[in-house]
Amino acid sequence: MKTDPNIPDPDGFYAALVAAHEGLTAAQSAELNARLVFLLANQVGDRKTLMECVAAARKPFAPD
Repeated sequence: MKTDPNIPDPDGFYAALVAAHEGLTAAQSAELNARLVFLLANQVGDRKTLMECVAAARKPFAPD
């Protein structure tokens, strides 16, 4: 799993991501996020890497 910055123009990506959510309801925004996760996961493709990413994303919410 890559943890070092690996996105060219991260500010531009963030701006595009925020813009993609403009005008959407909370439900539509959540659906957009879910669709994006599946599209990006498909690009990664490697199950081990995907599971590491899921665990890393979940870690801050795990009970102590």
